[in-house]
Amino acid sequence: MTGFVQTRLLDGLRVVEIALFEAGGVGTVLADLGADVVKIERPGTGDPVRTAGWPFVEGVSLMHHHLGRGKRSVALDLAHPDGAALATRLMLGADVVVEGMRPGALDRRGLGAAALRARRPELVWCTVSGYGTTGPYARLAAHGLAFDAWAGLMTVTQTPEGHPSGSVRVPLGTRVTPLLAATSVLAAVLRARTSGAGATLDIAEADAAMAVDWLTVEGHRAHERPESEVTGNPNDGGARREPGTAGIGESVRYQVYRSRDGHVLFMATEQKFWVNFCTAVGRPDLTGDGATATSHAIGDHALRRELAGLFTQRSTVDWVALGLAENFPVAPVNDPRSLADDPHFRHRNPWLPAAEYGADLVGLPVHLVGERLAPPAPAPAVGQHTDEVLRAAGVSDEDLHRLRAAGALA
Repeated sequence: MTGFVQTRLLDGLRVVEIALFEAGGVGTVLADLGADVVKIERPGTGDPVRTAGWPFVEGVSLMHHHLGRGKRSVALDLAHPDGAALATRLMLGADVVVEGMRPGALDRRGLGAAALRARRPELVWCTVSGYGTTGPYARLAAHGLAFDAWAGLMTVTQTPEGHPSGSVRVPLGTRVTPLLAATSVLAAVLRARTSGAGATLDIAEADAAMAVDWLTVEGHRAHERPESEVTGNPNDGGARREPGTAGIGESVRYQVYRSRDGHVLFMATEQKFWVNFCTAVGRPDLTGDGATATSHAIGDHALRRELAGLFTQRSTVDWVALGLAENFPVAPVNDPRSLADDPHFRHRNPWLPAAEYGADLVGLPVHLVGERLAPPAPAPAVGQHTDEVLRAAGVSDEDLHRLRAAGALA
């Protein structure tokens, strides 16, 4: 990637993160964009994400390799008065504090948003929690899949023994929250720099899971109204379908088909694309009279059989090439393993390599024209930057020795 100027879009933004597990993803996004993110962890074991999930690479969880990158680690015992005082000093010198644990954990130590923002009103404080800081579930213990289950995103399945189980393809609550929170943080920083007024943000992983599925949630709400007021798509006859994107099952012109070596998603609902496709495959007889601008051809089983036969005649790669050449929408159906071999993935998402990062990692998919984001540093060891960060905050070597002997820091 020679010829590109490396840049740090958030150069100069100072962030202190006190967050556990995937709540630390907020700091990861900000670090990837160039912010200086200092992660305060407990001495010894650090953030439990280091030993969570799977797989482990060189004895360290892949989750830590990914979520810890770009950050500096300071190991402080927040239960020790001197450790709490050092954390306070670091937070008061920051532009942003990211708190990612159960609500009230820092408040009980006098380190919460109210105490710190009373001393530094321009501070932007972002609390990330499972259910938020208000509401009947605010203090309910939870792990990552709870938020998708709450938001209606979990499919209840059954084991061979007849026991209920659950399935979530991607846990959206914990994965979308860092993007939502980082966007909100940066909006609050802009206001703070122009007005001096900081903010306390309350971001819930459950809310994020719900909001990302807005079409389904709003669709069910709309269906509470009379059918005379809320119908299906008039281009498909107007019959009500399951809200959201769950109605693909009987669609024909928006459907998954087997290719010669895999599967493709075909999406020629607009008439212009349908005509382009039919012409490209030598079947102009399938185009119809062109009166319908948009159609899914719901339930047209004869047409579906025709298309099924056509799609098995070419490979997935060939169908994508034909779609590019003849202008109709078609996409390869990948799985997480095959995605890495997809040419578009390889072009736009170069790996952060294992030789430097401990594991091959997917970077932040933000692209600049004529520039590229400076690569983040690898995930740190627990307390790796304690002395470096505290010296910059004005702590002398003598005090570092004393504080370490007293057990306030690693």
